[in-house]
Amino acid sequence: MKQELYIQGMTCDNCRKGVTEKMSSIPGVTEVEVSLETGKAVFKTQKEIALSEIEAVLGVKYTVTANLDKALAITEATDSKLKALFPLFLIFGYLIAATVFLTHLTQGDFTQSMRYFMGLFFIVFSFFKFLDYQGFAPSFARYDPLAKKSIFYAKLYPFIETALGIAFLLNWQLPLALGLTLVLLSITTFGVLQTILSKSAIQCACLGTALKLPMTEATLIENGIMIVMSCSMILDFIL
Repeated sequence: MKQELYIQGMTCDNCRKGVTEKMSSIPGVTEVEVSLETGKAVFKTQKEIALSEIEAVLGVKYTVTANLDKALAITEATDSKLKALFPLFLIFGYLIAATVFLTHLTQGDFTQSMRYFMGLFFIVFSFFKFLDYQGFAPSFARYDPLAKKSIFYAKLYPFIETALGIAFLLNWQLPLALGLTLVLLSITTFGVLQTILSKSAIQCACLGTALKLPMTEATLIENGIMIVMSCSMILDFIL
């Protein structure tokens, strides 16, 4: 018998070849043809193969659907998410470029690079929060555990970020700044994780409310980077 399905996640011909090889390894599957352009896979089998079995073989990188309409819906949702997150990726690109420039200018080491990045991160992200200061606090309080309990803390948060940014850039009170960064971002990350797991459609307030960013795994990665940097610099102080 012949089966057809659609696979999202292939970005190059090597992906297509890899998918073809993995599907050919499934017992009973023969004559596999996979199109990179459309994502359509056509193959012959001795018995019908369940989508779950194909997903298990291909891995989490690829999404398998049984019909074209659902495949197109997934593709459109992915494209929409990437478009919405473009400002975040662009800002991170500029932050990295500015960090490289400052490190080169001061002939700094890797630890100094992390300090520059963290300082610029907090300054830039607090700037976007101040663009709609009144709207930030209630948006932040929808997912941050501490902000849910105290709207005053939510209103104070942009000022805390600004102070942390200045501290990192000026190399001032670093142990305190690192400890505060680790605690506050850990709390926020916990709230973000809960939101993502519950699949709630909440806007991310990391860049304020002026930019409509969806709450996605990118927010976890963003916070995770800062937490790892904080832990690394704290260890440098201890050791």
